Amino acid sequence: MNSKFANSSQVGVVSSFEALIDMEFRGSINAICWPRDLTGDFKEVASKLQLKENVTEITVEELLSLTLSAEGAMARITILEDLKFLGALGLSPVLNLLKSYERDEAFDFISTDVYSYHVDRSPVATDTFLCTYYGAASDILPNDQVEQQILIPEIRQKLLDLFDGPDGGFESFLKEYFFDLHYRPKPHATPLNLGLGHLWKLAVDHPEQQVLPCVHRAPQENEGEYRLLLIC
Repeated sequence: MNSKFANSSQVGVVSSFEALIDMEFRGSINAICWPRDLTGDFKEVASKLQLKENVTEITVEELLSLTLSAEGAMARITILEDLKFLGALGLSPVLNLLKSYERDEAFDFISTDVYSYHVDRSPVATDTFLCTYYGAASDILPNDQVEQQILIPEIRQKLLDLFDGPDGGFESFLKEYFFDLHYRPKPHATPLNLGLGHLWKLAVDHPEQQVLPCVHRAPQENEGEYRLLLIC
């Protein structure tokens, strides 16, 4: 068991894929981790895949077509098994080779891209699963260490100035443009890095959710290094 994750009041730690699926979010726990010390050369896999766009979805066929060393082949087997396990649940896991996400620079007073701390929202009951095999890994924060950006007075006033709609429509405006999904760390907030190789399940904001959604952000990519990321 990874003590760094086990010591977090936000994280539930399990020891198998089945337990990851079965464990429910409760109380302050809105992130569940299956810590893994993976073997294989994931850097080799990432280096031999072709980046077509800044975020490129890699198909199983493309993965299978790679000529790899024994270590690279071990890494590929792990990725294929993860895709298979999640797919068997009726989920749609995606393997991404990632140079960078698109930045949202439309506003200088509020951050609204995935590099900003945010939560995921869905109209139906679902969870976010992710695993970083290579490259920089995401961060999460406990909900009591962040404040919703739309509740920060100076930001809220600028959003009110931006809003051009009927009386009573402001809250709908905030949701329509996803302003309400983004958060700012409080002073002395302590992010938890999700690390490499671990499979995570994060709570999503949806109508049946019993806990607060997990606040997370995409990392700043390492210079000259792509990320290899499974997400669904």
